[in-house]
Amino acid sequence: MEFIAQNMAPIMFISLILFMLIGYPVAFSLAANGLMFFFIGVLLTPYSGGAINLDWPLLYALPDNFYGSRVMSNDTLLAIPFFTFMGIVLERSGMAEDLLDTIGQLFGPIRGGLAYAVIFVGALLAATTGVVAASVIAMGLISLPIMLRYGYDRRLASGVIAASGTLAQIIPPSLVLIVLADQLGRSVGDMYAGALIPGLVLTSLYALYILIMSIVRPKSMPALPLEARTLGHGVLSLLAALAAAIIVSYAAYRYMAPAHGDNADILGGSVGVIFIYLVAIADRRLNFNLMSRLAQQVIIVLIPPLALIFLVLGTIFLGIATPTEGGAMGAVGALAMAAMKGRLSLDVVKQALASTTRLSSFVLFILIGARVFSLTFYGVNGQIWVEHLLTSLPGGEIGFLIGVNILIFFLAFFLDFFELAFIIVPLLAPAAEKLGIDLIWFGVLLGVNMQTSFMHPPFGFALFYLRSVAARVPYLDRLTGRTIQPITTGQIYWGAVPFVGIQVVMIGLTIAFPQMVMHYKGATVDPGGIDYKVPEVPGLGLSPETPPANGNPAPANDGAAPDLSQPPSFGETPPAKPEAPSTDLSQPPSFN
Repeated sequence: MEFIAQNMAPIMFISLILFMLIGYPVAFSLAANGLMFFFIGVLLTPYSGGAINLDWPLLYALPDNFYGSRVMSNDTLLAIPFFTFMGIVLERSGMAEDLLDTIGQLFGPIRGGLAYAVIFVGALLAATTGVVAASVIAMGLISLPIMLRYGYDRRLASGVIAASGTLAQIIPPSLVLIVLADQLGRSVGDMYAGALIPGLVLTSLYALYILIMSIVRPKSMPALPLEARTLGHGVLSLLAALAAAIIVSYAAYRYMAPAHGDNADILGGSVGVIFIYLVAIADRRLNFNLMSRLAQQVIIVLIPPLALIFLVLGTIFLGIATPTEGGAMGAVGALAMAAMKGRLSLDVVKQALASTTRLSSFVLFILIGARVFSLTFYGVNGQIWVEHLLTSLPGGEIGFLIGVNILIFFLAFFLDFFELAFIIVPLLAPAAEKLGIDLIWFGVLLGVNMQTSFMHPPFGFALFYLRSVAARVPYLDRLTGRTIQPITTGQIYWGAVPFVGIQVVMIGLTIAFPQMVMHYKGATVDPGGIDYKVPEVPGLGLSPETPPANGNPAPANDGAAPDLSQPPSFGETPPAKPEAPSTDLSQPPSFN
């Protein structure tokens, strides 16, 4: 009994893992585990030697945990339904289809062009939707048949689609970053700012891998044939349009700089983008033929989602809106974009609301279960056990980071990112803070690592999403008339392995170059380089360069402190102060 009582924390943690491995839902596993060990802990308190701090009245704290600032009144978590709704509406609006078709035509003439298009569109969808399922399913339905039609390697095609969809995990407005910020007690805006550069670097690593593979194995990703490039040529026209937008932006910036100061560059860039967008629309509608068809299509298709990204992320980074307010504006913008495309209907809104409610309820139930679990776990001093276990790892801060990332990497084989964020992260944060690790950097590092949970064979959700839309039986291609063989589950799994390796490399880069994340703090000010200048005050001494007001030579100042018993002199000689009469102390004082 004494052994069980004094080791309740590790026994409780191991039993939770066993519960989930058996297959019980995570939310109920957390709550049941917490309640069961609460009852056991109360009974074993006399045998614990002070290691257990549980009593029946402690259960009264549960309602406050549920309805307090941690769950039901948590403003940070309110951003989750907004961003989920925005992503689902955009997926229903056909934005992904338009982007993939247009960017595929733009990159089509080069080897691996369709793969580059998938990566680029995956990053754009990540910055607008933040939902992995929507990105992977949309790109799997649209791009995978085209890539198979033109002879792409099946492993590479499935791997690049699954990996590009998971960019929604790390590129803002990611749902996992919202949850991590809440669990770490940090600002969502800071978490978004810190994750932006690592997300872009990871996107570049994916593109670099495609470049290397296009050189090493050119037949695995051929260029689009000429007959498939329906928009024709026109890259020079697109570059000319881009130059015109830059010129207009610079002119607007110079015009608005005196009145708007630091905001003039953003306003000037907005003017240039709106100008070229209106020109492209007018050119298409009125047949001016100023641009090529390719340039028109790229501008008209790309600018609305980029504007939505600025509406959401730009307002958050500039401090104009909170993440919750940014999510609300994004939801309204997604509805407006769907209406502009003529694809907004009551059925679309109902589907988006149903999916949003389902995901939000899923997150809420896991969080409620986590609060029950943490109440008991903290009552048996579990946080002290975890902190001592992690801070005693060899290697100090680096050893801690390596050990934690190995743990998260292997747990990601069995748990998804919500479960990792609600169960594991609250246990890791106190140890990281005790070691002096910046929690925003730590959160972004964990976010990159948790991204692998979508790509791990055999339980990666992105692989399941792609498997659900990939062909299972041979089918007849409607354009070429050829029979296309299906994609096997093994090909999907093997295609994901190189991209999991790239994500592991990204974890190492984030540890090696923390400034990729730490830039969110802004420029560092060196206190030793601050020059303090005290203004000269009349009467307190004159600087050597300042002539006296009356034209007479300045009195020598040998560094002695000024006489503060006299009023300041403004260039006139003050009258002599009369001397006080001497007092005769030999006589008693008179009060008459």
